[in-house]
Amino acid sequence: MTGHYSRADEARSVEPAPRTFVVPAALAGCRLDQALAQLWPAHSRSRLKAWIDAGRVTLDGAVAAPRRKLAGGETLVVRPSEDAAPLRDAPEAIALAIVYEDDDILVVDKPAGLVVHPGAGNRAGTLLNALLHHAGATAALQRGGIVHRLDKDTSGLMVVAKTAEAQTSLVRQLASRTVARHYVALARGDLAKGVVVDAPIGRHPAQRTRMAVVERGKPARTHVDVIERFGAATLVRCRLETGRTHQIRVHLAAIGHPLVGDPVYGRSAAALPAELRAFRRQALHAERLELDHPRDGRRMAWTAPLPADFAALLSAVRREPGTAQPA
Repeated sequence: MTGHYSRADEARSVEPAPRTFVVPAALAGCRLDQALAQLWPAHSRSRLKAWIDAGRVTLDGAVAAPRRKLAGGETLVVRPSEDAAPLRDAPEAIALAIVYEDDDILVVDKPAGLVVHPGAGNRAGTLLNALLHHAGATAALQRGGIVHRLDKDTSGLMVVAKTAEAQTSLVRQLASRTVARHYVALARGDLAKGVVVDAPIGRHPAQRTRMAVVERGKPARTHVDVIERFGAATLVRCRLETGRTHQIRVHLAAIGHPLVGDPVYGRSAAALPAELRAFRRQALHAERLELDHPRDGRRMAWTAPLPADFAALLSAVRREPGTAQPA
């Protein structure tokens, strides 16, 4: 019987090499889990504890409990393992617009219309399926190395981890808000000046598939700067401090300037000029991404030009006489 074998299957079959540490005297009195977190900070505490609980960490040759106190001088041997259930999603030869790639991370320019992760109604044809084909080792990582998302109809830059260490670093950077994400958006109406929207976001109380500004939501903060004004619409640049679901879409709608083309958070488009009514997705593009490289900490940045449909929309709006008013 012949089965289907992929690069993802190959990645799952190779277990990482064991890692050995000698506990320094400075860590005497620390618990095993605390000491290991300091000795191997590239991994999260939860991942290290899971390996200890699974018996994959030995102390002088014997399996030890996470709360075992250390005296210093002991030898720790860690046998890393995959910390995610094997992904059942199939690798697919879907073209990726790769902006940057090395052994640790991958930066892609996601097109509008591409779903990031398989879900109900989208079990195939996603960014994850493409990643599993391009970099099979991501199959061993939680969510295939995906650490943040863009909505299906939002275009632009995303970073993906290719190793567990890189994934831990990126998750920590996102949590500490040191990853800079800048978006270009076309908002409805005339926004005269920049604004900082600081409003908590949570599930809509009545429509559970939508998000909304709600009193008990998670903190969310968006910086909005005006680039160009057209009267009926305003081109803005948005910088996220937090990364809530639909954050820019919800925040701009909350201040009365929903995104052009937004089918969920936009109002009736009947009064808009024809070129704005004709745009069939939210006019939102992740233009710039900055982060510290997980391996050596150097600051890196990438930019992605506007996709063709967004650029054509701006050209059409600018052709309208007397509309363009640069900020």
